[in-house]
Parts: sequence; C-alpha cells; structure tokens
Amino acid sequence: MRIATWNVNSIRTRYGRVVDWLVRNDVDVLAMQEIKCKPEQFPVEAFEQAGYQLEIHGLNQWNGVAFASKHEMTEVSRGFDAMPGFGKPIKGQEAVQGEGPNGLPLEARALGVTVGDLRLWSLYVPNGRGLEDPHFSYKLAWLEALRTNTEAWLAEDPELPLALMGDWNIAPFDADMGDPSFTPGVSTHVSAEERAMFASFAPSVSDVVRPIVPEGYTFWDYKAGRFPKNEGMRIDFIMGSEAFADAVTGASIDRDERKGDAPSDHVPVVCDVDPSLFGGTFEDEYDRPMVF
Repeated sequence: MRIATWNVNSIRTRYGRVVDWLVRNDVDVLAMQEIKCKPEQFPVEAFEQAGYQLEIHGLNQWNGVAFASKHEMTEVSRGFDAMPGFGKPIKGQEAVQGEGPNGLPLEARALGVTVGDLRLWSLYVPNGRGLEDPHFSYKLAWLEALRTNTEAWLAEDPELPLALMGDWNIAPFDADMGDPSFTPGVSTHVSAEERAMFASFAPSVSDVVRPIVPEGYTFWDYKAGRFPKNEGMRIDFIMGSEAFADAVTGASIDRDERKGDAPSDHVPVVCDVDPSLFGGTFEDEYDRPMVF
C-alpha cells in the first residue's frame, strides 16, 4: 500500500500535476497540505475521474488540508482535541469553524481519516514566522496539543498503525537545513524550542522515511535560486507509530516534482506499507517496488 504526503501549495493551481503524479506512481492515499481553498472550490472531478475519493478541510484561501484515497475513508476528524486557534477573537462574530480553547479561531490545519486499519492525519503545522512573533507561541502550543493527543491515542490502542503526515515546518537536525538564510538557534524551523518539541513526539511516533532515505530535502524556496543550488530544507515527514513503522517496506522523497512548470515548493514524501504486517487486509497486492 503506497502512502504519501505533499504540500501542494494551492490545489487549484496544481491539480493536474498532482493527479498525474498519483496515477503515474500508483499511490493509494495522499495527504495534502496548503490546498488554499474551500471544499466547494476543490477540483473534485479530476480526482474522482482518476479513481480517488476525497476528504477536504478548507475554510478560506489560506492553509487547508485534504486526503485523496483509492479506499474508503471513515472516522473523519477535522481538527483534534484542544487544538488552539489563532487570529483575532471571534466573540460577537459568526464563527465558521469555531474557536480553540484559547478563544481564537480554529484554522484548517489537521484532518484525520481511517483507511482500513490505518489511522492517518494530514497536518499543516503553523510556520512560526519569527521567534518573537505570536505565531511562534501558537506553533508550539499547537504541537503540544498534537503530541498530547498522539500519546492518548496510542495509550488507548498501543497497536494502532498511526501516521502523522505533512508539513511540520521544522528541520529537526542541522543536516535538514540547507537554506543559508536560516540560522540554528536564531531562526524559526531550527530553533531549540522547535527541535525539542519535534523530538518530544518520540517514542510515540518516529520518522519512517529517514532510516531508508537518510539524506534529501523536501522544500526549496522559490527565491534566490534555492532549488538549483540545492539550498533546501527537510520539513515534510511521515511520522509513524511502532505498528505503522514496522510495516514500512520502502520510502522515497520525489525530488523531481520540484522541477518543470509551476511546481509546488515542496515535493512528495512517500512510503510503502505492507498491511499484512499489522493484520490489515486489502484486495490489492502491495509488494510493488518504489518507482522513483
């Protein structure tokens, strides 16, 4: 079973490219981030014609997460418990999505689905903007709430094949940061606080791609020729529980998707999972080699 995550940076701009990639690589489930549209604006028909079902969580032209899957998706969750909000207080205004425990508007940054026995989340972690910016505190609080939920989910079912997938906006090690405009300990994405928060998700979940693909970036800024110079960042991850990680049989970072016309600034991160290793059953055969 082939599972992937991709910050598509506007699905309405890149849906043709995304659908082509899905079909060409025979991907079963794709978690998307930064779709930047409401559900009614999502190019549903192109995905359905390619054989994919959709779950979409988007509130406006910012943020937004979604899943495309060849298989039925159940237990759909838009957001997680105690997820904080951000922005101006919404008291006295009509709230589209409601407010977090901090009284601020919730954003479309987390979408959970169950596919077979797998529990999958598409996550777009807040950027942080600057170490003194309120968005940085929001980022840490958001991640803390996610970690608390992750620990609770696995305490309830230690054998749950769980994957937290998406754009984490953190480069956890120095080798993951090749953009010279970011300085460890000074800039967002590489601050001590963010790296400590990322590390705190262990042992609940771990990076299932790094053991197979130890090097490689997943994001290159459009500015300053970052991609040709390979001045990128590794900030997109598939973080799996022990049951999920034990079933991973292959992985890849599809760097070539940063090439060509109008690419996203992120590329897909992919893993192959053998459902039989955690007792899952699907009709298809999943001993396919990685194709990149």
